[in-house]
Amino acid sequence: MLMNKAIVLVALITAACSAQAHEKGDFIVRAGLANVSPDASSSALVLDGAAIGGSEADVDDNTQLGLTFTYMLSDNWALDVLASTPFKHDISADTGALGLGTIDAGETTHLPPTVSLLYFPADSSSSFQPYLGLGLNYTIFFDEDVDAQLEGVLGRGKLDLENSLGVALQAGFDYNLSDQLLLNAGVFWIDIDTDADFKFANNRIKTDVEIDPLVYMVTLGWRF
Repeated sequence: MLMNKAIVLVALITAACSAQAHEKGDFIVRAGLANVSPDASSSALVLDGAAIGGSEADVDDNTQLGLTFTYMLSDNWALDVLASTPFKHDISADTGALGLGTIDAGETTHLPPTVSLLYFPADSSSSFQPYLGLGLNYTIFFDEDVDAQLEGVLGRGKLDLENSLGVALQAGFDYNLSDQLLLNAGVFWIDIDTDADFKFANNRIKTDVEIDPLVYMVTLGWRF
């Protein structure tokens, strides 16, 4: 009798602790930290139509709140949307032959909404769910400002950055902690290219910048 009760108790505990896997129709919301780490490169800075030898622009990284919204189209395929609070980046410039060294050139804020199709190869009963994704990103730049250090050289100026449309790749995993709660870690590579245009009273600097960041995310998710 005692043995039968023990078996029933173990069965109930196992059932309570087992985590439901991803299934068709599930909606998953994840929130956590997202770090954008640009692998930036640029063409030479062009000052008033003349390229400055040895010059280039660079972009630093930034961490914000990252959000993803995933809808399971089937047990193995899902539609995913990446969102975040706005990322803010400082832009620096190696002035090359101009001889001013590396200076702070400006800053910008951007949002990188991305829509992807995800593939989950594991069996739907598995608590560990790795995935791969392919999608499309549209990066919106706003609140662009010229840094005071560059304005000290060329006077007051204005910065414009073109919005970017490009491919996005991602890989990651979900680990189901319970029927609803899950842990997620993932990385995105996003193709972000923009034209930077610094306008001053008497001068103009232009350059093409390939930002192409890796976006690292660690989040907690809730499945409905």
